[in-house]
Amino acid sequence: MSTIGQAMIINAAVLIAVLEADLGPHRKIGKLRILRPPLMTAAIVPLFIKSPATQGSGLALELAAVVAGLLVGLLAVTFTTVYASPTTGRPVSRAGFAYAALWIVVIGARAAFSYGSEHWFARQLGRWMADHQVTADALTDALLLMAVAMTLTRTIGLATRAATVPTPASASNGH
Repeated sequence: MSTIGQAMIINAAVLIAVLEADLGPHRKIGKLRILRPPLMTAAIVPLFIKSPATQGSGLALELAAVVAGLLVGLLAVTFTTVYASPTTGRPVSRAGFAYAALWIVVIGARAAFSYGSEHWFARQLGRWMADHQVTADALTDALLLMAVAMTLTRTIGLATRAATVPTPASASNGH
């Protein structure tokens, strides 16, 4: 499969999984919702990352992509409200337009970059990669690592916030 094909599959999988799980009001925060992203990561990463960069500009690019993913994941968490369900008392979440817009813009930009790298600015990107000794694998790995960092950061943030939501039973025990 081509590099652009791999990138598009990763982009689509991340966008669909995140929006399906999070978008809308009163979304149950259960084990499957928390475990699905790490399980997806465990399945996807070995398929696509064969030999990550361990030095030089390739490693720097991969690390920068992880940092960017962490920041986007943290921003996504700020667009999510976690609260106790009035009917069950268990943690649930709500995410709306701002949350969806963030993911659509970021994933759309990633997809545009992937497409553009072959169709719009291939020569310029190739020159930059040669000048900075960045391999195509390092670039692909960086995009994948960014997606993983975004998704896992969002999941860890959601789980952390859900764990701190006071339930009606715990709130009444404190008084």
